[in-house]
Order: sequence, then structure tokens, then C-alpha cells
Amino acid sequence: MNLVEALGAGTDTVCTVGAGGKKSTLYALAARIERAVVTATVRIPVFDRHVSEIVVTENPSVALQRAKAWPLGLVPRRDRDDRYEGYDTNTVATLAEENIADAILVKADGARMSEFKAPGDCEPQIPSTARTILPIASAQIVGKALTDEYVHRPEQVAAITGLSEGDIISAEDVATVLADEQGGLKGVPDDATVIPVVNKVDDGALEEVGRDIAAEVLHRADVPHVALTRMTDDEPLVAVVD
Repeated sequence: MNLVEALGAGTDTVCTVGAGGKKSTLYALAARIERAVVTATVRIPVFDRHVSEIVVTENPSVALQRAKAWPLGLVPRRDRDDRYEGYDTNTVATLAEENIADAILVKADGARMSEFKAPGDCEPQIPSTARTILPIASAQIVGKALTDEYVHRPEQVAAITGLSEGDIISAEDVATVLADEQGGLKGVPDDATVIPVVNKVDDGALEEVGRDIAAEVLHRADVPHVALTRMTDDEPLVAVVD
């Protein structure tokens, strides 16, 4: 099984949520899918070097129809020098209806470069056409304290896990958030498939951590499998746990 197969990402609309590898997952998939669009429903750091062409437009459907280079980046406008804004979910949903791209790859929430998070009240921003949702967490968060140094929205993680601020995060805590309807499963369309991803599995010890997280997720949620990844590698897929 390759990365695209493991993440169910070869066709349709795929959304990444969570923390610890959303953007790198999108870029790794885009490089492995023949005609992929990379876009967002939230702010996203400038990603020009990860796509063949980027089009800044309020009408992405027209840009998609005219596309000649892949992967294609589509964004509505630049926000400051270092990031783009995202489209509303309805606009992204229309891209799937064009039936031009093989996959629409969407960053659907933010994490401010953290290793772990739970969604806020207005998150995630998932288009109705999404068929695969990838809730992501970093294996490297296990053993860290529940503080805003490592976690985005630690109060939301605390509400789901029962942890208190400053407590040490365990593999079970990560799995609890990934598998919770107010965590990794929040806002998932009824007909979408959820494939949790444990990223930053950078060595054997972290692979064991990832497998512990995966086992707990599979115990708690009806998902086909959990992918363990190292998205910075040429071969990002470490293991599939089912």
C-alpha cells in the first residue's frame, strides 16, 4: 500500500484537520496524484514551492478549467507576506463538481504550528463534498505537557480528555481526541471516510508510540485503519495499523 492508497486520497475531496502535519500531508499527496488541487478553507502559509502553479483568484472554478500545470494551488487572496486566505466551504465544494482534478486537497483548520489540537467552536471548515477526512496528530506530543507551548486550544483538549493544564499527554489522550466527535471526528459528513494519521514517526521509539495511539483509536472509533507517517521523507508511509 502506498501513501495515496493508505490515506484514501486518490479521488474526490480530501480534508486535513488537527495538528502536526496537515500541510506536509497535503503537499506529499499532491506530489503523488496526477492532477491535484491544493487549497484551503482557512488561512494557509504561502506554499508556492509545493505546487507547479498557484492562482490567486476569487473564481477558482474558472482557474481550474484553464489549468495546464499540476499540482495546482488555488487561493482567493494573499494575507500579509507569509500566508494566503482560504475560500468558504461552498466555493471549495464547487471545485469537485467540475470533474477536472483527480483530487481536491484541503487544509480545513489551523493549529499555529502546534503538535496537537482539538477544534474550536467554528472549526473545522469542511466542504460538503469531502469524502475523506484525515485527523492528524504528531507522535512527538506524547510525553509533553498540556500547555499552549505544544498544543493549540489546550482547553479544548482538556475538555475531551479530562486532563488539566500542565498534565503530561499520553498516547491514550491523543487517541481520545482523534476518535472523539468533538475532536478528530467533528464536522465529518455522513458519507465521508475518516482515516486518522499519526505523523512525525521519526524513529523506532516513536513508531511504538504511534502504534499505541493507533490501537487506542481503533478501539474507540469506527475507522478502517490508522496511518503512521513521516511526511518529510521521500517514502512518507511508515505503517498502516488496522
